[in-house]
Amino acid sequence: MLTKESLQFLDDLKKNNNRDWFQDNKKRYEVFKKDYHQLVSDFLDVMKPLDPSLELLEVKNCIFRINRDIRFSKDKSPYKAHLGVWMSCGTKGLNRAGYYVHIEKGASFIAGGFYSPEAPDLKKVRKEIAFFHDDLEAIITNKEFKKEFGSLDVNETNSLKNPPRGYEKEHPAIEFLKLKSFTATQKYDISEVTQKDFVAKMSKKLIALKPLNEFINRALDTDEF
Repeated sequence: MLTKESLQFLDDLKKNNNRDWFQDNKKRYEVFKKDYHQLVSDFLDVMKPLDPSLELLEVKNCIFRINRDIRFSKDKSPYKAHLGVWMSCGTKGLNRAGYYVHIEKGASFIAGGFYSPEAPDLKKVRKEIAFFHDDLEAIITNKEFKKEFGSLDVNETNSLKNPPRGYEKEHPAIEFLKLKSFTATQKYDISEVTQKDFVAKMSKKLIALKPLNEFINRALDTDEF
């Protein structure tokens, strides 16, 4: 859980997203940062026994800098007014599927899977789906997965209108093959963040994504094209 003070810091930062305010509230940020790191540590303590692939993760592997990359953004706000927790067996320069917790007023959610992969990785995942779509179908129709996440995320930005090159529109898994990201998401209210059972509750939900992550990661771990 996060403290109410940390959530208030994020709320105030959103209203005063400038360097002067941030410098004036540097002590509050340091308290928030400590709280943030403790939250990540708590998640790792719960998630590691549930998914051994996360065993080598440390807090530093799962956090994000508060500074925004504004080089190519129209929004020049220098700081993030939200926080995220990313837990994955991937390493630097090696993308893998994983689990994500997003905390933001009015836009909090948990998610998992593989978001916006590079072309070579996307090709591997599509090949895995093409040959083993029954496995993927079993994963997303699993009782726990359906209860928590319903289905894979499908929208205009992460799905092709036409079949990807090399696949026929009659392929039984064509809707999966059209995807450009392979994720599942569940929204929650930010008020849950300060509850004592927040980490345990969200971890129980997230672990329903473990079979999906394993399916994706086995595709990424192959050298075949």
